[in-house]
Amino acid sequence: MNILFIGDIFGSAGRGLVARHLADIKAEHKIDFAIANAENAAGGFGITPNIADDLFGYGLDVLSGGNHMFDKREIYEYFKKHPKILRPANYPAELPGTGVVTVTAKNGADVAVINLMGKVYMPTVTECPFRKADAILAAMPDTKVRIVDFHAEVTSEKMTMGWYLNGRVSAVVGTHTHIPTADTRVLDKGTAYQTDLGMTGPYDSVIGVEKEIVIQKFLTGLPTRMEAAQGSPELHGVVIDIDENTGKARSIKRVTSFG
Repeated sequence: MNILFIGDIFGSAGRGLVARHLADIKAEHKIDFAIANAENAAGGFGITPNIADDLFGYGLDVLSGGNHMFDKREIYEYFKKHPKILRPANYPAELPGTGVVTVTAKNGADVAVINLMGKVYMPTVTECPFRKADAILAAMPDTKVRIVDFHAEVTSEKMTMGWYLNGRVSAVVGTHTHIPTADTRVLDKGTAYQTDLGMTGPYDSVIGVEKEIVIQKFLTGLPTRMEAAQGSPELHGVVIDIDENTGKARSIKRVTSFG
């Protein structure tokens, strides 16, 4: 089976890319299941119910998140009704939403999507993502296809998670840093891996934000209001070919669309 995972959708530029290109990508690569990280979909900070509805309507099966997933308070109630939108599973259990969902793909296989967040330079309220991963996997022994979005800042933590889960999940892909990495590969025990998927949004920017605003912030240190950029929109993600009977990845390749 073929699974598409799209990197962080940023603002209206990112949403427009998904609207324009998702159907063609799914047809070209014979996609059975499509996931995207959507924590920056609303102007770069959070997601709203209307935007989530739009993204599902474009053909995405699951939306994952990260540290900005709670930025828009109106999404809190939406979590209760829509289990296919995730926030990191290692946030405290009493917070709205869940970090794990199992959905039946177009080809009939069950796909578990697990959303975890790193600890280094990230919110300190979270549990250890490695031990949380162990607990989640122990609770789903019969689900073969398991996809992990590890939303983390530093490459070393992401790579450690890839090796830690190697052979136990079908894929570990990184989100959050918005810069696509060139280490796309299948690890030796059958887990597809890429340190960061990159951003689906405006690349004429500083990780999605108007570049002049960020330049001034670095020059002056003064507080500034971050505004989502619009220029040079690019969609970045991966297509992962997985044996649904074993859960092992056969291949992973990057996909990119422009404009």
